[in-house]
Amino acid sequence: MSGNIATLGVVAAEVLSDLRALGFTDYEAKVYIQLLRQSPATAYEVSKNAGVPRPNTYNALESLAQRGVVLPVSEAPARYVAAPPDQILNELTRRTSAICDRVSARLAAMVWTVDDQYVWTLSGEDQVHAKIDALIDGTEHSLMVKAASDILFRHKPALQRAGNRGVEMLIVLFGPDAEEFRFGPACKVYIHEGNGVRMGKTDNLFTIATDHNEMVTATIQKEVVAVHTRNGPIVTMAESLIRHDFYMAEIFARFGDQIDDAFGPYLRDLRLACFTEEQAESFKKKTGLA
Repeated sequence: MSGNIATLGVVAAEVLSDLRALGFTDYEAKVYIQLLRQSPATAYEVSKNAGVPRPNTYNALESLAQRGVVLPVSEAPARYVAAPPDQILNELTRRTSAICDRVSARLAAMVWTVDDQYVWTLSGEDQVHAKIDALIDGTEHSLMVKAASDILFRHKPALQRAGNRGVEMLIVLFGPDAEEFRFGPACKVYIHEGNGVRMGKTDNLFTIATDHNEMVTATIQKEVVAVHTRNGPIVTMAESLIRHDFYMAEIFARFGDQIDDAFGPYLRDLRLACFTEEQAESFKKKTGLA
């Protein structure tokens, strides 16, 4: 029995907190809950059983009655009943939604209507991945992605929805299986440089550009950080990065052996000529090449 009483106490405290979040005062919440437990009741009975001072009980009942949360059902003495919770909450939802719509329209009218050219920083795994999914779900026509398969896997549901909408997709993949990430006939997937091996820091970036007007690029390692922008030149740069990797994938598919003969495996001679010492060591470790 004591366990049940304790549980009820916890639930009551949580309900009080929720009602306060919905705009009830502490006394109003206690009065309403008491009337749900016992109706009809006089102000005196409510005050006694809810532990609310009598003057505050009268004020709370008057305020709640004006909002239709409690209803007077008799006089001399006045007794009150609680309106059904679903009725109260449905009406509160309707009023709140109407207010939000009205405020949203008024605030939108105040916005200085210029293109958003800022670059926003996002941090944290949940925030970054949520933004990527939102970007994919908001795509109408064109989607370009350069990413590692283990990261892209997390966004397969959103990508599949885009494929179902007929969005044209170009994906450059670090990974072995292009077929895993084909989402309909308008989706083209290319293995990076024909082998899908990550070579340096930039190969650990997740880059996505949508509808030629928005992009996100993220580093998803120990620390998950991303930037998001609608800035035209930066979006074009992101698309160019992905597009040139698509070019390279096609060139490697056609002339891979000749490229290896000319520049070494994984474009070794070209990369080592311009890599920093740290990048060169990382390249050699990943490829086993000297």
